[in-house]
Amino acid sequence: MKIGEICTREVVVAEKTLTLPQVAHLMREYHVGSVVVVEDAPEGRVPVGIVTDRDIVIAVVGKDVAAQNIAVWEIMGPRLLSVGEDDSVLDAISIMRHEGVRRLPVLVSKGPAKGTLAGIATLDDALEIVAEQLNDLASVVSRERSREEKIRR
Repeated sequence: MKIGEICTREVVVAEKTLTLPQVAHLMREYHVGSVVVVEDAPEGRVPVGIVTDRDIVIAVVGKDVAAQNIAVWEIMGPRLLSVGEDDSVLDAISIMRHEGVRRLPVLVSKGPAKGTLAGIATLDDALEIVAEQLNDLASVVSRERSREEKIRR
């Protein structure tokens, strides 16, 4: 299964010049734990970073720093990890596990908009898919028993 099939397409985004209170307001308004930082390009929005509620707590609240004048680009990570919408769910899970991240921007994989923001994949999205697949596997056992009972009667 491709990550583009399960990712959330409606992504809360912020320009990198927004202040942390503005970004926190977006998180509260849209009930999300992260905002993808973007730059506008002719092809569309290009992700340049991601900021999570945890980033704000650790970088600002945890250091007792006034957030009013801090721009979001000042606390976003130095390297943005992402996946293409044609990458597999397993590839996305592997990146999350290896890099210790819970969210990955999903990029358009083909065409003139290649490299622009298509969505966001989260650990929750991946867990939901894995749980469904485990449930499907578990149902094989009960169906096998039922099938044997019908055949062996």
